[in-house]
Amino acid sequence: MTVARIALVTGANQGLGFALAAGLAARLGPDDLVLLTGRNAQRVADAASRVAEAPATRSRVEGRVLDVSDADAVARAAAELRARYGGVDIVVSNASAMLTPDLTQAEQADAFIGVANGGAHAVLRSFGPVLRPGGRLLVVASSLGTLGHLDPPLRPLFDGASLDEVEKVVASWLAAIRAGTSEESGWPQWINVPSKVAQVAAVRAVAAERRAADLAQNTLIAAVCPGLVDTPLSRPWFADFSHAQTPAQAAVAVLDLLLAERVDPATYGELVRFGEVVPWREGTPPAHQERLLSN
Repeated sequence: MTVARIALVTGANQGLGFALAAGLAARLGPDDLVLLTGRNAQRVADAASRVAEAPATRSRVEGRVLDVSDADAVARAAAELRARYGGVDIVVSNASAMLTPDLTQAEQADAFIGVANGGAHAVLRSFGPVLRPGGRLLVVASSLGTLGHLDPPLRPLFDGASLDEVEKVVASWLAAIRAGTSEESGWPQWINVPSKVAQVAAVRAVAAERRAADLAQNTLIAAVCPGLVDTPLSRPWFADFSHAQTPAQAAVAVLDLLLAERVDPATYGELVRFGEVVPWREGTPPAHQERLLSN
């Protein structure tokens, strides 16, 4: 007898998260369950209804309220799925807070980092242990999440760090932002860059501890870059969207990675973009980031 698969997507009431939930519901089977999660109960309910009623949907779909910036709430959600289903098979940490040019980066740092980094840490800590053999856990990040996008003195803070160490670096960086001293310490003005590096570093930290056991069981933990996606989150920051993907288009490569029959060991613990590994140490220091802020 085939055991039903349980999939959970965070930040799934719109954009890429919604497209991933819809894609999973279309590609999984009728006994499988897709949990579409977000912070706003009404938006989650509406999004879950739209997915459930879509002609392509094959699996069961349920909406769940989940604020990933609340680590205790994430832990409770993971414990519930372990108690009810024995674990979970697919987890996508996708939630992100809005970052806009009309406010200073410092004004938005707490909310943005709390979701993007605090949320990713919480998902890795709580859902990693309940991931069933053969499962997939992906953190949606960006090609900006490589060490080369930080100035050289900052890179050792993340290179080879444990998850606890990554969390301490993020907390120290956030404290410096609040104090107005982050740029003096070499941190980029655009907070999205260190945030993405920290996301990938967190994935690498967890994967380093689990690699042998996970690969033996065909289990994948990785970060993923979906490419430029035309969403309200990205619109304020890029002038040229001629090569941007719709959320549905961007979801395809991520879904292919999630649902591949076998895990490619080369992708385990890495940042993956369109099926290819983005080298951890690639990238250049952040001169271009400041131009984005001035546009």
